[in-house]
Amino acid sequence: MKKILSLLLAALMLFSLTACNDKPVDNDTPPTTNPALPNVDNILQLDSMTQGTCNVEGTIVQLTEYDMHVNGEPMTQDDTQAVYRSFDMVYYEAGKGKTYGAGTEADEHTADEMAAYTVVNITKPGTYILNGFMSKGQVRIDLGETAKSDPKAVVTLYLNGVRIENAAAPCIIFQSVYECHTGEATQDVDTSAAGANVYICDGSVNILNGSYVAEIYDPETVVIENDEVISAETLYEYDGAFYSRMSMNIGGGEGYLTVNAQNEGICTEKHLTITGGTIHINAGNDGINTNEDGVSVTTINGGNLYITCTGKTGEGDGIDSNGWIVINDGHVLSQACAISGDAGVDADNGIHLNGGFVCATGNMLDAIAESEQNYAVFQFMGKQPAGEYALVRGNTVAVAGTVRNEFTYLVLSSEVLTAGEYNLTYNDEVLRAIKQDAIQMPGIDFNKPGMMPDVMVPGELITPPGDLMPPEEDVEIPPQPSEPPQEPAGAEGNNPDAPPEKPEGDRPTPPESDKQPPDDFKKPGHDFNAKDASETVVITDGANYFIVVSDVMPKEPTGDN
Repeated sequence: MKKILSLLLAALMLFSLTACNDKPVDNDTPPTTNPALPNVDNILQLDSMTQGTCNVEGTIVQLTEYDMHVNGEPMTQDDTQAVYRSFDMVYYEAGKGKTYGAGTEADEHTADEMAAYTVVNITKPGTYILNGFMSKGQVRIDLGETAKSDPKAVVTLYLNGVRIENAAAPCIIFQSVYECHTGEATQDVDTSAAGANVYICDGSVNILNGSYVAEIYDPETVVIENDEVISAETLYEYDGAFYSRMSMNIGGGEGYLTVNAQNEGICTEKHLTITGGTIHINAGNDGINTNEDGVSVTTINGGNLYITCTGKTGEGDGIDSNGWIVINDGHVLSQACAISGDAGVDADNGIHLNGGFVCATGNMLDAIAESEQNYAVFQFMGKQPAGEYALVRGNTVAVAGTVRNEFTYLVLSSEVLTAGEYNLTYNDEVLRAIKQDAIQMPGIDFNKPGMMPDVMVPGELITPPGDLMPPEEDVEIPPQPSEPPQEPAGAEGNNPDAPPEKPEGDRPTPPESDKQPPDDFKKPGHDFNAKDASETVVITDGANYFIVVSDVMPKEPTGDN
């Protein structure tokens, strides 16, 4: 298995280094290192966890279906130990009535169902190395009621070949650790002292297939009027498959983490900083959510981040912060839900693109604040199909992303996107665009935070491809064997949420169409003529806004859709 993984890692590295250099480089073009986002279809999404290299001292926690171990010794139910097992997972219980919480029947789970779930509890500060498999389980980190204000209440989890399945709650939850930030809210937050830390070990493959817990009321605060709950305080509510109530850091080297989420993917109630690793999120709602209003900051300082909102809940931003989004480095491909008015990057207080390579798609545009790196925003005149979109200068790709979800807005930014003339391409076909001072609609200024409409989907909502359609019934995580499944030799996994394999050979050329807009066409809310469109996209320093008028034809539906 390790030999197969090594070969696949080598193949991925080769793709990353050659994706932008398969054409002769224009001598007039500034040199580029690795400007294109690796094709998401080539990212490893193995269906079984794999241990890697973890050269760190700490408590080794071996997860299994039955006989779990801590440093080689059987794990007990003694709650005085640093690590122990219990059967008290928080979930939304069925049959409790309207005073229990804000959930619906779809959020409920029975006590009989939950009796099979095991919680691995971590109760003391330290470093913990996790490996192994649980088909019905959760890792919960709770250092006690005073931990939030205790700088020593710090836990670091090293993920070294972990697979956790949970159909009723988060797979991993930081319940109570040190909260490093209590000061003034700004986008320049330092989370280095956070109590919640996760590191993806080199060469490891880790999978979290998780769920959520709908809002459960504090029973002592419920106020009823005319047989309806008119007010109540929240006791529990965990929206994501990987959840932290405090600020959290995620880092890593050449390791992989896949999060398949029924609702949201990775969530924190304060701040989130990502510094490394390759993280792939398939989420029924927001891929990432940091949710303290006006305060939370999602910071990306490195790593590879690939987010696809699947449409299971009918909505979802790629990255959603109730405060700021700050991207300083790394590769980010973030795709909002194809069938809703959501954004690839969405922040209440502002989005800052300061470095790295960014491709974000959605059906809403959120405000991008002052940034240190050039960026381009493209508004299309209708829904755009899946495929590869790129900004090309001469023979060199400045930034590119292969997207799965249909979209109306495309945001591209790159550290090599310097001022000059480029072509915007779809599967190597050059598109025509008109530069604008800003992307605007009547009465809406897209350059000011807080001016975004709740839902803004230009054009008709088109049914997404069949593999993106939400299922008619809730998807339940299938029963798992007592041993983790083994991947057949040469396979790349059979994750049902993984993107389809990219076919070999040349990409098919989209069918030609005569559906170009007339020369005197004017889109409502915009003052331009289609005849002014050009295949040359002129990028200047700072913000760049364009209306794309080329007709991009989606692929013909297959009999499976």
